[in-house]
Amino acid sequence: MTDHTTIEGKAVAIETRETPKTETPNTGAPVPPRPRPRRGLLVGAVAVPLALGAVGLSLAQQAQTPLTPVAPVAVSALAPSGATAAKGEVAEIFGNKFILQDGTGRALVETGRAGEGAKLVAKGETVTVQGRFENGFLHAAALTRADGRVEALRPVGPPPGGLDWAKDKMGLGPSVDVPALTKAVTDAGYTDVRVAGRGPRHLDVAAKGQDGKERMLHVGFDGQIREKRVF
Repeated sequence: MTDHTTIEGKAVAIETRETPKTETPNTGAPVPPRPRPRRGLLVGAVAVPLALGAVGLSLAQQAQTPLTPVAPVAVSALAPSGATAAKGEVAEIFGNKFILQDGTGRALVETGRAGEGAKLVAKGETVTVQGRFENGFLHAAALTRADGRVEALRPVGPPPGGLDWAKDKMGLGPSVDVPALTKAVTDAGYTDVRVAGRGPRHLDVAAKGQDGKERMLHVGFDGQIREKRVF
């Protein structure tokens, strides 16, 4: 309200203070709600990285190089080798180690991190263990259950966490032509060739030399062959 008895300057000042009250009258119209993020967008934001992760895992699985299956021998026949196997019954369990026994003898099996917690196998279970036998230990690389399921116990490929591992996970790692590489080993004069593992840029291959002794070979993806050790 304007007081006409005041001087014009004051009246104007009063009118200026009252004006904001009449500029936005309350009409009773509902105030529009604040927009919320759409659930579909949130789900999509989460699903995309999950999908990419699944693709990466699938590619990583395809990039892995399987071990050459090895026919099991009697436990008593186990001899130093880079790739051998034995079948028997789990007799005792000690952490990540267990005793494998058959009708011919007993052997101590070491399972690495995969066997920590003593839950990998059960006492009395029949299993086939494939791996490296050395100094009285069978260092397991793979385990075959009675129903035929095969479990890899050690990484086959680059060590986890490195750049080569990341490339493999995304399907960007080097292409591994296993048949060509094993043929190169055979052409070099080796026999009984078995893929025992894989590194970032090479295969670990067990084979017998011309003298009949077992060797562990480092076979580069470029075909270069180097003897690592003789058993």
